[in-house]
Amino acid sequence: MQVKPLADRVVVKPFEETETVKGGIIIPDTAKEKPMQGEIIEVGPGRTTEDGKKIPMEVKKGNKVLYGKYSGTEVSIAGEEYLIMRESDIFAVIQDS
Repeated sequence: MQVKPLADRVVVKPFEETETVKGGIIIPDTAKEKPMQGEIIEVGPGRTTEDGKKIPMEVKKGNKVLYGKYSGTEVSIAGEEYLIMRESDIFAVIQDS
């Protein structure tokens, strides 16, 4: 990937939603729920405060995360769909058990 987010932003690859069939009817892509989970692909360097101090990111590349339904900005990079969002839009990191 050739994208490096700035400040406290991250690039997230949303998990694919499985196609749901109810009563033999296939739900079109436009009617499906947006996924609210994904994997962090790239992480920015962190936010800089007004007095010049760097606040490091709490998330890192490879983390699986939960985020808000309408968080981030959808972008297409090399034919793949990604979200670019602020670290504050991420609610939780999913821990593998």
